[in-house]
Amino acid sequence: MTPQGSPPGAEVLRLDHDRLGHANWKRWGPYLSERAWGTVREDYSASGDAWNAFPHEHARMRAYRWNEDGLLGISDDQGQLCLSVALWNGQDPILKERLYGLTGDEGNHGEDVKEYYSYLDATPTHSYLKALYKYPQRAFPYQQLLDGNRRGKDDGEYELLDTGVFDQNAYWDVDIEYAKAAPDDILMQITVHNRAAFSAQLHLLPTLWFRNTWSWGQPDQERHRIRPDGEWALRADHPDLGAYWLHFGDYREAASLDQPLTVLLCENESNTARLYGVPNASCTAKDGINDYVVQGKRNAVRHDEGSKAAVHCVMTVPAGESRRIRVRLCNAPMLDAFSDFGELLATRRAEADAYYQSLQPAALSADERLVQRQAFAGMLWSKQFYFYDVGQWLRGDPAGPPPPAERRAGRNRDWETLRCADILSMPDKWEYPWFAAWDLAFHTIPLAVIDPEFAKKQLDLLTREWYQHPNGQIPAYEWSFSDVNPPVHAWAAWRVYQMEHKHQGRRDRLFLERVFHKLLLNFTWWVNRKDAEGKNVFQGGFLGLDNISVFDRSAPLPGGGHLEQADGTAWMGMFCLNMLKIALELAQENPAYEDIASKFFEHFLYIAQALNQLGDGQMSLWDEHDEFYYDQVQRPDGGCTRLRVRSMVGLIPLLAVETLEPADLARVPNFQRRVEWFVNHRPDLAALISRWHEPGVGNRHLLALTRGHRMKRVLVRMLDENEFLSPGGLRSLSRIHAESPYELNSAGTVNRIAYEPAESRSGLFGGNSNWRGPVWFPINYLLIESLQKFHHYYGDEFRVEYPSNSGEYSTLSGVADGLSQRLIRLFTNDAAGQRPVFGANERFQTDPHWHDLIPFHEYFHGDSGAGLGASHQTGWTGLVAKLLQQQGQKAGWATRGETQPNTS
Repeated sequence: MTPQGSPPGAEVLRLDHDRLGHANWKRWGPYLSERAWGTVREDYSASGDAWNAFPHEHARMRAYRWNEDGLLGISDDQGQLCLSVALWNGQDPILKERLYGLTGDEGNHGEDVKEYYSYLDATPTHSYLKALYKYPQRAFPYQQLLDGNRRGKDDGEYELLDTGVFDQNAYWDVDIEYAKAAPDDILMQITVHNRAAFSAQLHLLPTLWFRNTWSWGQPDQERHRIRPDGEWALRADHPDLGAYWLHFGDYREAASLDQPLTVLLCENESNTARLYGVPNASCTAKDGINDYVVQGKRNAVRHDEGSKAAVHCVMTVPAGESRRIRVRLCNAPMLDAFSDFGELLATRRAEADAYYQSLQPAALSADERLVQRQAFAGMLWSKQFYFYDVGQWLRGDPAGPPPPAERRAGRNRDWETLRCADILSMPDKWEYPWFAAWDLAFHTIPLAVIDPEFAKKQLDLLTREWYQHPNGQIPAYEWSFSDVNPPVHAWAAWRVYQMEHKHQGRRDRLFLERVFHKLLLNFTWWVNRKDAEGKNVFQGGFLGLDNISVFDRSAPLPGGGHLEQADGTAWMGMFCLNMLKIALELAQENPAYEDIASKFFEHFLYIAQALNQLGDGQMSLWDEHDEFYYDQVQRPDGGCTRLRVRSMVGLIPLLAVETLEPADLARVPNFQRRVEWFVNHRPDLAALISRWHEPGVGNRHLLALTRGHRMKRVLVRMLDENEFLSPGGLRSLSRIHAESPYELNSAGTVNRIAYEPAESRSGLFGGNSNWRGPVWFPINYLLIESLQKFHHYYGDEFRVEYPSNSGEYSTLSGVADGLSQRLIRLFTNDAAGQRPVFGANERFQTDPHWHDLIPFHEYFHGDSGAGLGASHQTGWTGLVAKLLQQQGQKAGWATRGETQPNTS
């Protein structure tokens, strides 16, 4: 990660010390969720309506069972002790302790956070973290946001800026920084900037609390205590963590306060009197600090002890000026916690700068560096302590009433073995504050650039026996672990392994072997459960592509029959090749893996046959007339209906491609002999995927579901700007369906799919998700990698028209670069200084206090590139960081006149 010949930077040393077990630099991090209300874990209702079972209105007064949430906060790696900030502008009806948003039913395009916040910086060990929250000085418009979004799905979303609360710049920019002096010594600085043209008062409350582990009837659980320790510190005692001290009262800042600092304590327990009309178990409750500050209820708090504590700071800030508050959390008392505070903070900032300066390619522009650094920051800030014991959740807690009988027939009932209590990479800590298996696989790719150890651990966790189902299925996501996501974990494991070897020189075969064995179980699950007729044609169902089809692919088909999926079959072809590559790598040291490599080679041939050939009176998934791949319905009457929807489903067969190096094959002679035998005795199958005896550039061999003529024909459609190719990447549905929607009459019902470049106009199959036109990063990224692999085999002589019908031709590597640049340009400034991701949002496009706050949206408008869906899904959209790394390195090689190494 550091320039050759240079000493390793401080952050690299911290990563090494953490990896080797010399110091636990990751014990503390941004592991606190931005939302714990409205989650499946907290839903104990009979209806399974998680959003309404624990609404936002309850969050300030009701203790959470499984997780905690806060405003841009941190916690230890078991979520036991949490540190965050609360704010009050003197106008709001409640303290601002957490982010607000609309539920799935309230938003016209599903759940939607209605706040403005940004993750600005982070190092992999969390030695330095920075985030920004924009807080209105007027009353937060909770009801106005709710009422404003009572609109149809054809309408845009009613956003916080639309309410007018930011008019006249009447808001605070709240910068929150954390820096570690040592693994258990954390500095927190909160800087508030008054952006208005008039002075304003702000209540600022650094808040420390214990996760409630004592209210659920578990044995030997007592309330954990926070007590004042002298005049300027709080002591927090925990049986596992030990004692921690929160130091406050920096005399250098005291002069800026309107009144002396006040310590407020209460219990992190439900206010049952307010919620249910039942007397409270303690004299104070979770909302005690809220009631004291907002309503002036003096008996709502204590000053001697509690399990939740806040330091109450009140300050008036003149127009355009700033003020700050500092606290320090550490596992030892300090006589002067603030004498070295400024120097330590400055040092950690400088070390973060040095770390990224050494990591980022010199060829990147300043704007590209900003985008990449914020993408990495979002990836790191989106880690979360995720706790969910499904068996306990199904059975109910000893201290609570028995769960409703409906639970035994409801959500996740088949996953009693799943127990999570780990730091996991979240798609988004507000809209998706729970792991999603195929999202997480993509997260590991940019994470591996900065922290391969964490990336490997993520992939290893999902295949451990307390995550993976005994039948081999990998859990999908909290709302339905039994849903089926694309099998991309083998790909991710192989890529992370390659990246660590390429950039750090380590071959972690133990990781690869451990994951491989569990993925064998998962592969078997797919073959046994998702191939209805044993023909190697797969029916994955949902496969993560909400709204991609004319009907819900997870539900029984109207009129009966079953769906044969081009994408499901292609994903399994890709799975085969990923497992083949891993097996061949492991066979370099253990010849036993040559046999399993042969198995995956042969299975891949059978899948290629099923996808590409006619046989047994069945239609191929390849349409010779349209020269495209389509799903098809096998009807109960024995007939077949082809679904001529021009979508990502037909591009996914391109993903199943790998090249085999001659040097690697020479080290696995048994595998090579088996392949030669099979190619000679089944030339009908071998011809489907490669010309084995006609190696390509560098004598490489190519394995691909779609090659030669068919690959070229699919690329013609993919690279057509009137179909898939947009200025911001590849659309999920061809634009031809804008003028020519596809309709299917099935069982008396007309099912229709049309091109929709923005949010879905349908409430079916996935709320605010939409694969009917917008650009999604994960498939775009995989297609870019596939083009690079094809180029690795075919070389520079193989050219295609790019864009189609333009008269301009490019190598496949050039096409991959072109697609990468289109995706990158979603975020970077164009010639007019506009960022496409902001769309028509004038505030973000022109205001210097907003313009460089980069959101990483869930997906992007298929024509304009404007960001849509979740605004902080830095998970798979964080792949832009890896694209920037690749493009920057390639530009550097070109500048130096060097030959580009294999991008894989």
